[in-house]
Amino acid sequence: MRTITAEVNNTKKKKAPVKGMMDNVMEQFNSAADHIDLHPNIRKILSITNNEIIVHFPVKMDNGEVEIFTGYRVQHNNALGPYKGGLRYHPTVDIDAARALAMWMTWKTSLAGLPYGGGKGGIQLDPSQYSQGELERITRRFTFALADNIGPEHDIPAPDVNTNSQTMAWIADTYMSTRPPAERTANQHVVTGKPDGSGGLEGRDRATGYGVFLNIKFWAERRKEKLKGKKFIVQGFGNVGYWAAHFMEKEGAKLVAAQDAFGSIRNTNGIKVEDLYNYTRINNGSLTGFPNAFDLDNEKFFTTECDICIPAALGNQITQKNAKSIKAKLIAEGANGPTNVEGEKILLERGVTIIPDILCNSGGVVGSYFEWLQNRNGELWHLDEVMAKLDKKMRESFNKVFDYSEKEGMDLRTAAYCIAIRRIEKAYIQRGIFP
Repeated sequence: MRTITAEVNNTKKKKAPVKGMMDNVMEQFNSAADHIDLHPNIRKILSITNNEIIVHFPVKMDNGEVEIFTGYRVQHNNALGPYKGGLRYHPTVDIDAARALAMWMTWKTSLAGLPYGGGKGGIQLDPSQYSQGELERITRRFTFALADNIGPEHDIPAPDVNTNSQTMAWIADTYMSTRPPAERTANQHVVTGKPDGSGGLEGRDRATGYGVFLNIKFWAERRKEKLKGKKFIVQGFGNVGYWAAHFMEKEGAKLVAAQDAFGSIRNTNGIKVEDLYNYTRINNGSLTGFPNAFDLDNEKFFTTECDICIPAALGNQITQKNAKSIKAKLIAEGANGPTNVEGEKILLERGVTIIPDILCNSGGVVGSYFEWLQNRNGELWHLDEVMAKLDKKMRESFNKVFDYSEKEGMDLRTAAYCIAIRRIEKAYIQRGIFP
């Protein structure tokens, strides 16, 4: 009896396990699936990934030594079309993160009405620790290791955290080099997010951030409000955060705080976006020490008085630990999975609106789709045409989610999931399951 009591006491002392990104995405999926009464067989299919590729590959470093890297590519579902999703270079990349991100991409492409499924992956590394030459060799070797697991009609990678148009150019060149000569130019759309001169789409660099801005703008319009004079904060001042802030400022909103991997800054009188961007370019990418703002403890970033918060960094940044401190009335998710389930519950109870990642940051994959079409059809689209098409596509998605949310009396994330999953369910019902 004493032994049993001791076990019970020890159990009480144990802390609940910290939920990972996969736990969050599955909880969100199951909530929406319950609401739409998703067919149990289709729920089984969508609850797992189709393929999970893990590759270990050697690369010679500048000093002549060989280092072994681990790369991942998870393909969640392709019921609607080829797998689509980014490749990130970050120490947090692992199979669990890749699974969650791939699943999110399935919902994102479905919600946007694109002929794509969802995939994600990357390499577990800190790119700041490697030279440009080393990163090129790592990227090319990773592409070779993936071999036939990617392809323009099968799985189409794109930039993500710590990868860019140069990364995509290396991948495209390596992949095309492995094809028969007659097929090489026909495989240019194996990746999207390429440089303008290598088959890239004009405006693709700003598509994700512009999409974040558009969703905020559409939200304000539905509330019959203006963005002019609104205060906003941005977590992550990379490609997404910068462009979102750029367009917000052009609309008359004021950036009052920003945070990146190096630290946080704040100025309640406003921070000029272009000044901060130019400063980071000469300060090794860091915003710390920016002369027109005060350095701020990272823990106090989310406590900044503001109207709008744009988390555009990594996942699980807004949690039960800081959700009560957030002053914003709107969270516009520029990153994938920045708000965990517990944090979201607290925010919703407080009346905070969350524009979910699969809607808010989908401008990137919509832009990727435009680039894919451009390459496929041998066309060349100009910036004004791209931005107009992006505006139209994003408005259609936002209105669809907002209207469903109001009709069903639910939050925007659940509404977005319901719409996305319904489209995939319809495809399976119409096609049937291969015996």
